[in-house]
Amino acid sequence: MKLSNQSRLQLTIQRIVFLLLFISGIGMLAWISNHYNYQYDLTANKRHSLSDNSIDLLYMLDKSITVHAYTTDDVTRQAIKEIIGRYQHIKPDFNLRLLNPDIDIDQAQQDGIVMNKPFAFVIYYNNRMEHIDSLGEQAISNALLRLNRRDNQQVVFLTGHGERDINGSNKRAYSELHKQLKQMGFNLQTVNLLEKALPANTKILVVAAPINEYLAGEITQLESFINDGGNLLWLADPGELQGLDKIASSFGLQLQAGVIVDNNADLRKTLNIPHPAIIPVTEFYPHIITSTIRYNTLFPITRGISPLTNDATVNNWQLEALFSSYGKSWSEMSGISDEMVFDSSSGDIAGPVTIAVALHRNIDSSISLPNAKPQTQRAVVIGDSDFLSDGYIGAGANLNLGLNIFNWLIGDDDFVSVEVQASADTKLELNDTQLMIIAFGFFLVIPLLLLIIGFRIWYRRKNN
Repeated sequence: MKLSNQSRLQLTIQRIVFLLLFISGIGMLAWISNHYNYQYDLTANKRHSLSDNSIDLLYMLDKSITVHAYTTDDVTRQAIKEIIGRYQHIKPDFNLRLLNPDIDIDQAQQDGIVMNKPFAFVIYYNNRMEHIDSLGEQAISNALLRLNRRDNQQVVFLTGHGERDINGSNKRAYSELHKQLKQMGFNLQTVNLLEKALPANTKILVVAAPINEYLAGEITQLESFINDGGNLLWLADPGELQGLDKIASSFGLQLQAGVIVDNNADLRKTLNIPHPAIIPVTEFYPHIITSTIRYNTLFPITRGISPLTNDATVNNWQLEALFSSYGKSWSEMSGISDEMVFDSSSGDIAGPVTIAVALHRNIDSSISLPNAKPQTQRAVVIGDSDFLSDGYIGAGANLNLGLNIFNWLIGDDDFVSVEVQASADTKLELNDTQLMIIAFGFFLVIPLLLLIIGFRIWYRRKNN
């Protein structure tokens, strides 16, 4: 077909227009990709994205953050840029300085860098600095929590009456809790009230399941601490209150004498709980302490807590339940045995039974400025101390719950523990049938198909 000059001109114009549109489209895509960035993490548990807790933390920090990263390896530099980029995507003033310890010697000396690894990191915030061992999300976010935390966050654990040992090595000890709290910026110490008084800068006092009775003078010191506005965490196992009855009454609480048991056999089987006195909790009442808990918690050998009176408040304490046992549970007053049946005539209390409560009240501030906000005093009472012990703190969300309790007691309502969950897609598990199918496919089916295809090609070429 012969084309006229006019047709050729129209085709030429169409090609030029198409080429111009194509080039314009490429240019627009390049401009959009340079000015707008969108990422979507398809991995399980979003392991290439920041957790909601870290994002909330970044939104809360109102000052710029700077990380000094020391390394001489280009691959490490690229990985550092990628990790910090996740933070910069949320907080634009999250700055990164890539430094060479062999060249930037003065800065390395100022940062106190010792290159005993192929890399070293220093993070700056609010005119404070801290060395961190890695650029993992947990390391960075916990460092920011420490740098932002107010000074003198002193936590005192009572000792001398068989309380939990924060430096012990057995499963009953609180050594892992001690480690986690130190990483989050708390200063921990133990005090025996028979040897010395509570430090003046005590922010939280922890009474963790004493097995021997406190003396009257020690109770007086505890009452003075509470009356003066101190914050308290009381972990009360079933059994005697060891002289702390007056403390419970001042809070308007009754700590039940029995042990909570759970008759929900299906739930215990699902969670692999061998004993009915190990109480699972999967649902929590609304409170800032429990707002970030997404997993079950376990409470071994637990007692119930109930209001002492029907009055709305006692000593101005506002009480909120944090969580309770399930409806099929009850407080068993006759002791643990192989066959337990609810019996109200023997004093058993039907579930759900409250396990933990949070209390708060306003106290007079020492600041006499106009419109000054009243200070808030806080306390948490839990009918179990085992859930934070080394033997159980790793169960479910026990650790996360414990850290949230301490953050709330100190007054850091916006602080939450940064819990990085392991990703579910990093390990491939196959049963015997699946392995047989894969082996059969790779070692027999695929080679046989290749042989058939090769023979067919050879045969067709031979006969053509």
